[in-house]
Amino acid sequence: MTIPFETERLLLRTMLADDLNEIFEIWGSPVVMKYCGGASTKSRIKRSIDFYRRLQNERGYSVYTVLLKETSALIGVCGFNPGENEHEVELLYHFNQHYWGKGYAAEAAAACVAALRKNGPNVRKMSAAVDPANPASGKVLEKIGMTAAGMKWFEDTQQEELCYEMEFV
Repeated sequence: MTIPFETERLLLRTMLADDLNEIFEIWGSPVVMKYCGGASTKSRIKRSIDFYRRLQNERGYSVYTVLLKETSALIGVCGFNPGENEHEVELLYHFNQHYWGKGYAAEAAAACVAALRKNGPNVRKMSAAVDPANPASGKVLEKIGMTAAGMKWFEDTQQEELCYEMEFV
């Protein structure tokens, strides 16, 4: 098992095919995915795991599984989707609802940003979008230093969402 990076409480690693059931508890949860387009299916999640494994190999970044060091439990996912061009990425994070409110999202997101700055390809800009009905997610982004950049329409969710940005210089 390759662990690309860690924090005081968390281990972050490339997704594995064996993570399917645990990731389904997150991406398949209507509660967790309420503000992110809704729950997904196992077959779609399997395709996502395959995509993120390829993305890591091809671009040097990905969405990672987040494990609690203390128990090795898979508690969330955090990392990057490709952005609008090769120099941009989109940050995302989703955590099992049993682990909300403990600071894990900000801790994992900050670790992903640090790893991207250190090891990442030629990324110049990071963005993230937040459903306006989910202000807690915006607080995570502000905590890691992202700045609100205004509202933007998203076809996949059929709504305007608040966009955050961070430039890498």
